[in-house]
Amino acid sequence: MPQPLMPKATAVWLLDNTVLTFEQIADFCDLHLLEVKGIADGDVARGIRGADPIAAGQLTRAEIENCQEDPDKKLHGIEKKEDLPKAERRVGKKYTPLSKRQDRPDAIFWLVRNHPELLDAQISRLIGTTKNTIQSIRDRTHWNSAYLNPVDPVSNGLCTQIDLDKEVQKASKRIENKKKKEEKENLESTTLSEIDESENPINTETESNEINLEENNHSADNAEENNDSADNTEEKNILDQAKEINEEIKKKQAATEANIASEIGIDGEEPLPLNDPFAGNEGTSSANALH
Repeated sequence: MPQPLMPKATAVWLLDNTVLTFEQIADFCDLHLLEVKGIADGDVARGIRGADPIAAGQLTRAEIENCQEDPDKKLHGIEKKEDLPKAERRVGKKYTPLSKRQDRPDAIFWLVRNHPELLDAQISRLIGTTKNTIQSIRDRTHWNSAYLNPVDPVSNGLCTQIDLDKEVQKASKRIENKKKKEEKENLESTTLSEIDESENPINTETESNEINLEENNHSADNAEENNDSADNTEEKNILDQAKEINEEIKKKQAATEANIASEIGIDGEEPLPLNDPFAGNEGTSSANALH
């Protein structure tokens, strides 16, 4: 229920021009019952001129008459549906009076210490400072960092408690959303790994079979290579034995020839050729010459 713009002045007019009960007037004007009685007795709101709620468009004559007939009924004002102009949001850097600019480093130090979740942009919006100044105070590289004292910016008048609470809520919500996102990503990765593990047994069996087949093929190849090497070794041994036999035969032939040659050398005569027609003529001629 809308309240009158001037409660006490409206109560004065209703007391003077109607027979409404104190309770009805107190409920409509949002005043205490004793305060309404004090106005009626002249102890409260002396010198206040009554304001007509009917002329102001807050009540109707019919509503007042109905409530006068029924003391238990409450007054209901007229609800005006008017679009109030919205406060324009100031765009740009916040202006800080010269008398309070020296208090900004202390306020920044307080915010950095008590609300580390706030971003530099949020602190800049609250106090109207630069990000470089905020960063230097965070890193303790500010030129006056040794003499900084944390002071609440609300108490200094650099920002309102409503604005500070709003920025803190935004920062808390941002951190909470970030944690939820990380938990969701971890859950998705865990689920995907479990699905992969559940789908991989067939693949692992196939891979193990392929590995065993490759190992069997490799062992078969090694066995063939070993057999080939064994065959080659046997062939080599046979060739070596054949060479040794040939050498022994050659040695025996050489020894036989040497024996034959030695026997011929002992007799002192060369063997006569069997097919020589003139063999023996020299011996006959030599014998004839002697005679």
